[in-house]
Amino acid sequence: MSSERVVIKGSERPAPNASPLGPADPDDVAVVSVYLKRPEAAEPGSLSVIGRAALQHQREQAMTAPAQTVEDFAKTYQLNIVERDLVRRLIRLSGRVKDLESAFGTKLQRFQHASGPFRGRSGALSAPAEVADAVEAVLGLDQRRVATPKSIRLDLAAAPGAHLPNAITRLYGFPATPGLGQGECIAIIELGGGVSDADTKRAFAAMNLSPPEVIAISVGAGSNAPGEDPDADGEVALDVQVAGAGASGARLAVYFAPNTDQGFVDAISQAVHDSAHGPSVMSISWGSAEDTWTAQAVAAMTSAFQDAAQVGVSVFAASGDGLATDGQTGAMAHVDFPASSPWVVGCGGTRLQASGSVLVGETVWNSHGGGTGGGISALFTPPEYQSAVKLPPSANKGAPPGRGVPDVASDADPDTGYQVVVGGEVQAIGGTSAAAPLWSGLFALINQARARPVGQPHAVLYANPSAFHDVVSGDNRSNGIGYSAGPGWDACTGLGSPKGSVVAGLFG
Repeated sequence: MSSERVVIKGSERPAPNASPLGPADPDDVAVVSVYLKRPEAAEPGSLSVIGRAALQHQREQAMTAPAQTVEDFAKTYQLNIVERDLVRRLIRLSGRVKDLESAFGTKLQRFQHASGPFRGRSGALSAPAEVADAVEAVLGLDQRRVATPKSIRLDLAAAPGAHLPNAITRLYGFPATPGLGQGECIAIIELGGGVSDADTKRAFAAMNLSPPEVIAISVGAGSNAPGEDPDADGEVALDVQVAGAGASGARLAVYFAPNTDQGFVDAISQAVHDSAHGPSVMSISWGSAEDTWTAQAVAAMTSAFQDAAQVGVSVFAASGDGLATDGQTGAMAHVDFPASSPWVVGCGGTRLQASGSVLVGETVWNSHGGGTGGGISALFTPPEYQSAVKLPPSANKGAPPGRGVPDVASDADPDTGYQVVVGGEVQAIGGTSAAAPLWSGLFALINQARARPVGQPHAVLYANPSAFHDVVSGDNRSNGIGYSAGPGWDACTGLGSPKGSVVAGLFG
């Protein structure tokens, strides 16, 4: 193996915004996820659905040699090979901190943050040239928190306009598909919290629906832990109850992972390639501003979304609840990742007005100090499926054109949001976190009626704007920074909210 070391592309990290506590214990054992580069490049919309078995066959042939290169390198530094999964392009390694530091040319430190202590690093990682050439990302050395849930909770008495989740699916005209998604599986990604069987049963009894089968799946050190983090519990309850309201006959596979870039990518990759449960739809209600991510984490997650397109998993992600600044300080606009990925359907938020069972109208959600995220990506160029819409210039002066976020929208204002049972109490919860599972439930119904799952749906959605309720009023401005709604696609609510049966008919 070459003695020349080179930087692993995209591994540069800024110093943590936290108080240093000193070096990490050199004899502590850590586990890292090494993701290998995809063997092929792809553009959004270019990958056809081939299924999990066919992709596994391709990967076993293409990834054997680069995997062996990484494994030989690991043994040189006394690192143990914990897992080897060629279809996921994943080599999981464990070893002492001092050996991992030597292997990847870094120094690990302990830090204290308001959210708790963590191990972190700064600068770039390095490896021998042939290893660096094979590797897309090395995740897990740094364990700082990377994402926040996109939900806002109110006491039910403060939000008399909140609805039962299935009342909202009826307002959007979801199809009355027999079986309500039976035979389909929705993957739900969670970075904390837990789901309570008692909460689920009570919520679905209130909706006069049979509760869906909910399967809790641990990813790494993650676990289903209701009661440990009440805020995260609200997110999990919202996701499960909204997704199930749309497709109560579907199984809900909830992947609980640590809130790190390693945990986030591992959860998405595991769900995409989960042949035991076979999800055809994925809901993600966690994320953070694009500039808070390392390039290698973005690359690894993007590759996992490309895999999702190939195996037929449609991915929906919340566009954020921090308006056009995505909750960041300073006078700059930001969009939220992973919703900004061109392989993901970014889901924005509205405030709806109903009269009985009839949807009267919608405006952009902007209330309670929050509101729908949206804008122009600084990471991704405009994809082909957005070529027919007029994307506005970025609110950041001089920024180049970028992918527009979100793609679609649905109710997210907690004032008109969802009655959710969490911790035994009914609360009103909103946020774009609700939009992602709502759209996921709709696509579970769509996939139930098809011989093959939809996969990446963007091109069809953008070609059929009449399938949406166009939201033309409101804005997502924060301190004067942001975008306004208008006819057609806009950077607040995308194409709009669903005319459920019409959207379903596009894929019939």
